Amino acid sequence: MSIEKQVIDWRHQIHKHPEFGFEEVMTSKMVAEKLTEFGLEVHTNIGKTGVVGILKCGDSQRSIGLRADMDALHITEQNTFKHASVHKGVMHACGHDGHTAMLLGAAHELAKTRQFDGTVYFIFQPGEEHGVGAKAMIADGLFSRWNIDAVYAMHNLPGIPEGHFVTRPSSIMASESSFEITIKATGGHAAMPHMGTDPIVVGAQVVTAMQTLVSRNLSAIHETAVISVTEFATNGTVNVIPSEVTIKGDTRSFTDEALAKIEAGIERIVKGQCISAGVDYEYHFNNSFLSTINTPTQTESAVKAAIKVVGEDKVNGSCEPFTISEDFSFMLRERDGCYILVGNGQGECGGTALHNPHYDFNDKVLMTGVKYWQALVEQELAV
Repeated sequence: MSIEKQVIDWRHQIHKHPEFGFEEVMTSKMVAEKLTEFGLEVHTNIGKTGVVGILKCGDSQRSIGLRADMDALHITEQNTFKHASVHKGVMHACGHDGHTAMLLGAAHELAKTRQFDGTVYFIFQPGEEHGVGAKAMIADGLFSRWNIDAVYAMHNLPGIPEGHFVTRPSSIMASESSFEITIKATGGHAAMPHMGTDPIVVGAQVVTAMQTLVSRNLSAIHETAVISVTEFATNGTVNVIPSEVTIKGDTRSFTDEALAKIEAGIERIVKGQCISAGVDYEYHFNNSFLSTINTPTQTESAVKAAIKVVGEDKVNGSCEPFTISEDFSFMLRERDGCYILVGNGQGECGGTALHNPHYDFNDKVLMTGVKYWQALVEQELAV
């Protein structure tokens, strides 16, 4: 059986049996078995369900880490093809099945050809979707147990032409943080608002004032950010001024400095409005993903390898940043590296958006990914 047919079969098997974050028992077992079959040294249960495969060739002390995510999403698949999910309410709607299959294919090919000098670490990560898997693997010794010089990752993206690559030095994806504000007042009768304090008015002022953080507190050139209020809930009713308002939302930014300004700025606004109105508040800010920051040297290496595979006209090494988020960002705080995106296609052929119940990874892209990984390793660990 050709390697392309094997990679497609692996991808279909993983897609048919999706597993949520830290529940990737079947997927991890399959990955570990395949890596062992290829002759790699295999370590399991790294960060709960993560797998690390190690392939050494030659005498060089140089090394490289290649990462693929394995987890699926809590979405009910609406596709009807043969490899559609058999687990109701869980599906590979982000292409992690394809990422895993491509990295397995690269491990197979590199173990067979061995045209490099150094060590390759194949990192199969659980729990990416909720920003916990990379941190779990790091906490379990990913970078302290093994000497990984640089780390790379690849993700598919619908809307980009099939097999094209895009990346950029510096921030390629945004941080993601959530906030929850609870404004506590006395409330009262809707007909007699002067007898109490009204958290709705305070909350409305907070929501409006928060938008000035982006327009007046962050640089329009260097600190692009988004602050979105997504929930505004009260315990009031038609003739009752509520005693409590809860405001929830989401923020995105591309630098740690902007993230810190947003976190402090929201509380400053909430505190000021609440003091002015004579009400109390609680404020919680949670960062789920850091901004994904590529280092220049490794980005140059990734672009060079991609050009070798698909040609210069199909590689954009200075794309615009994306406001979506990725927990590979935590690995990039530990080691230099690069996150690259490969086009899943446009229109009916691969253009369905990520996290959509009709999404499917484009099988035509699989060998492009395999060849990219192989080219990157042979380039960075050249004999």
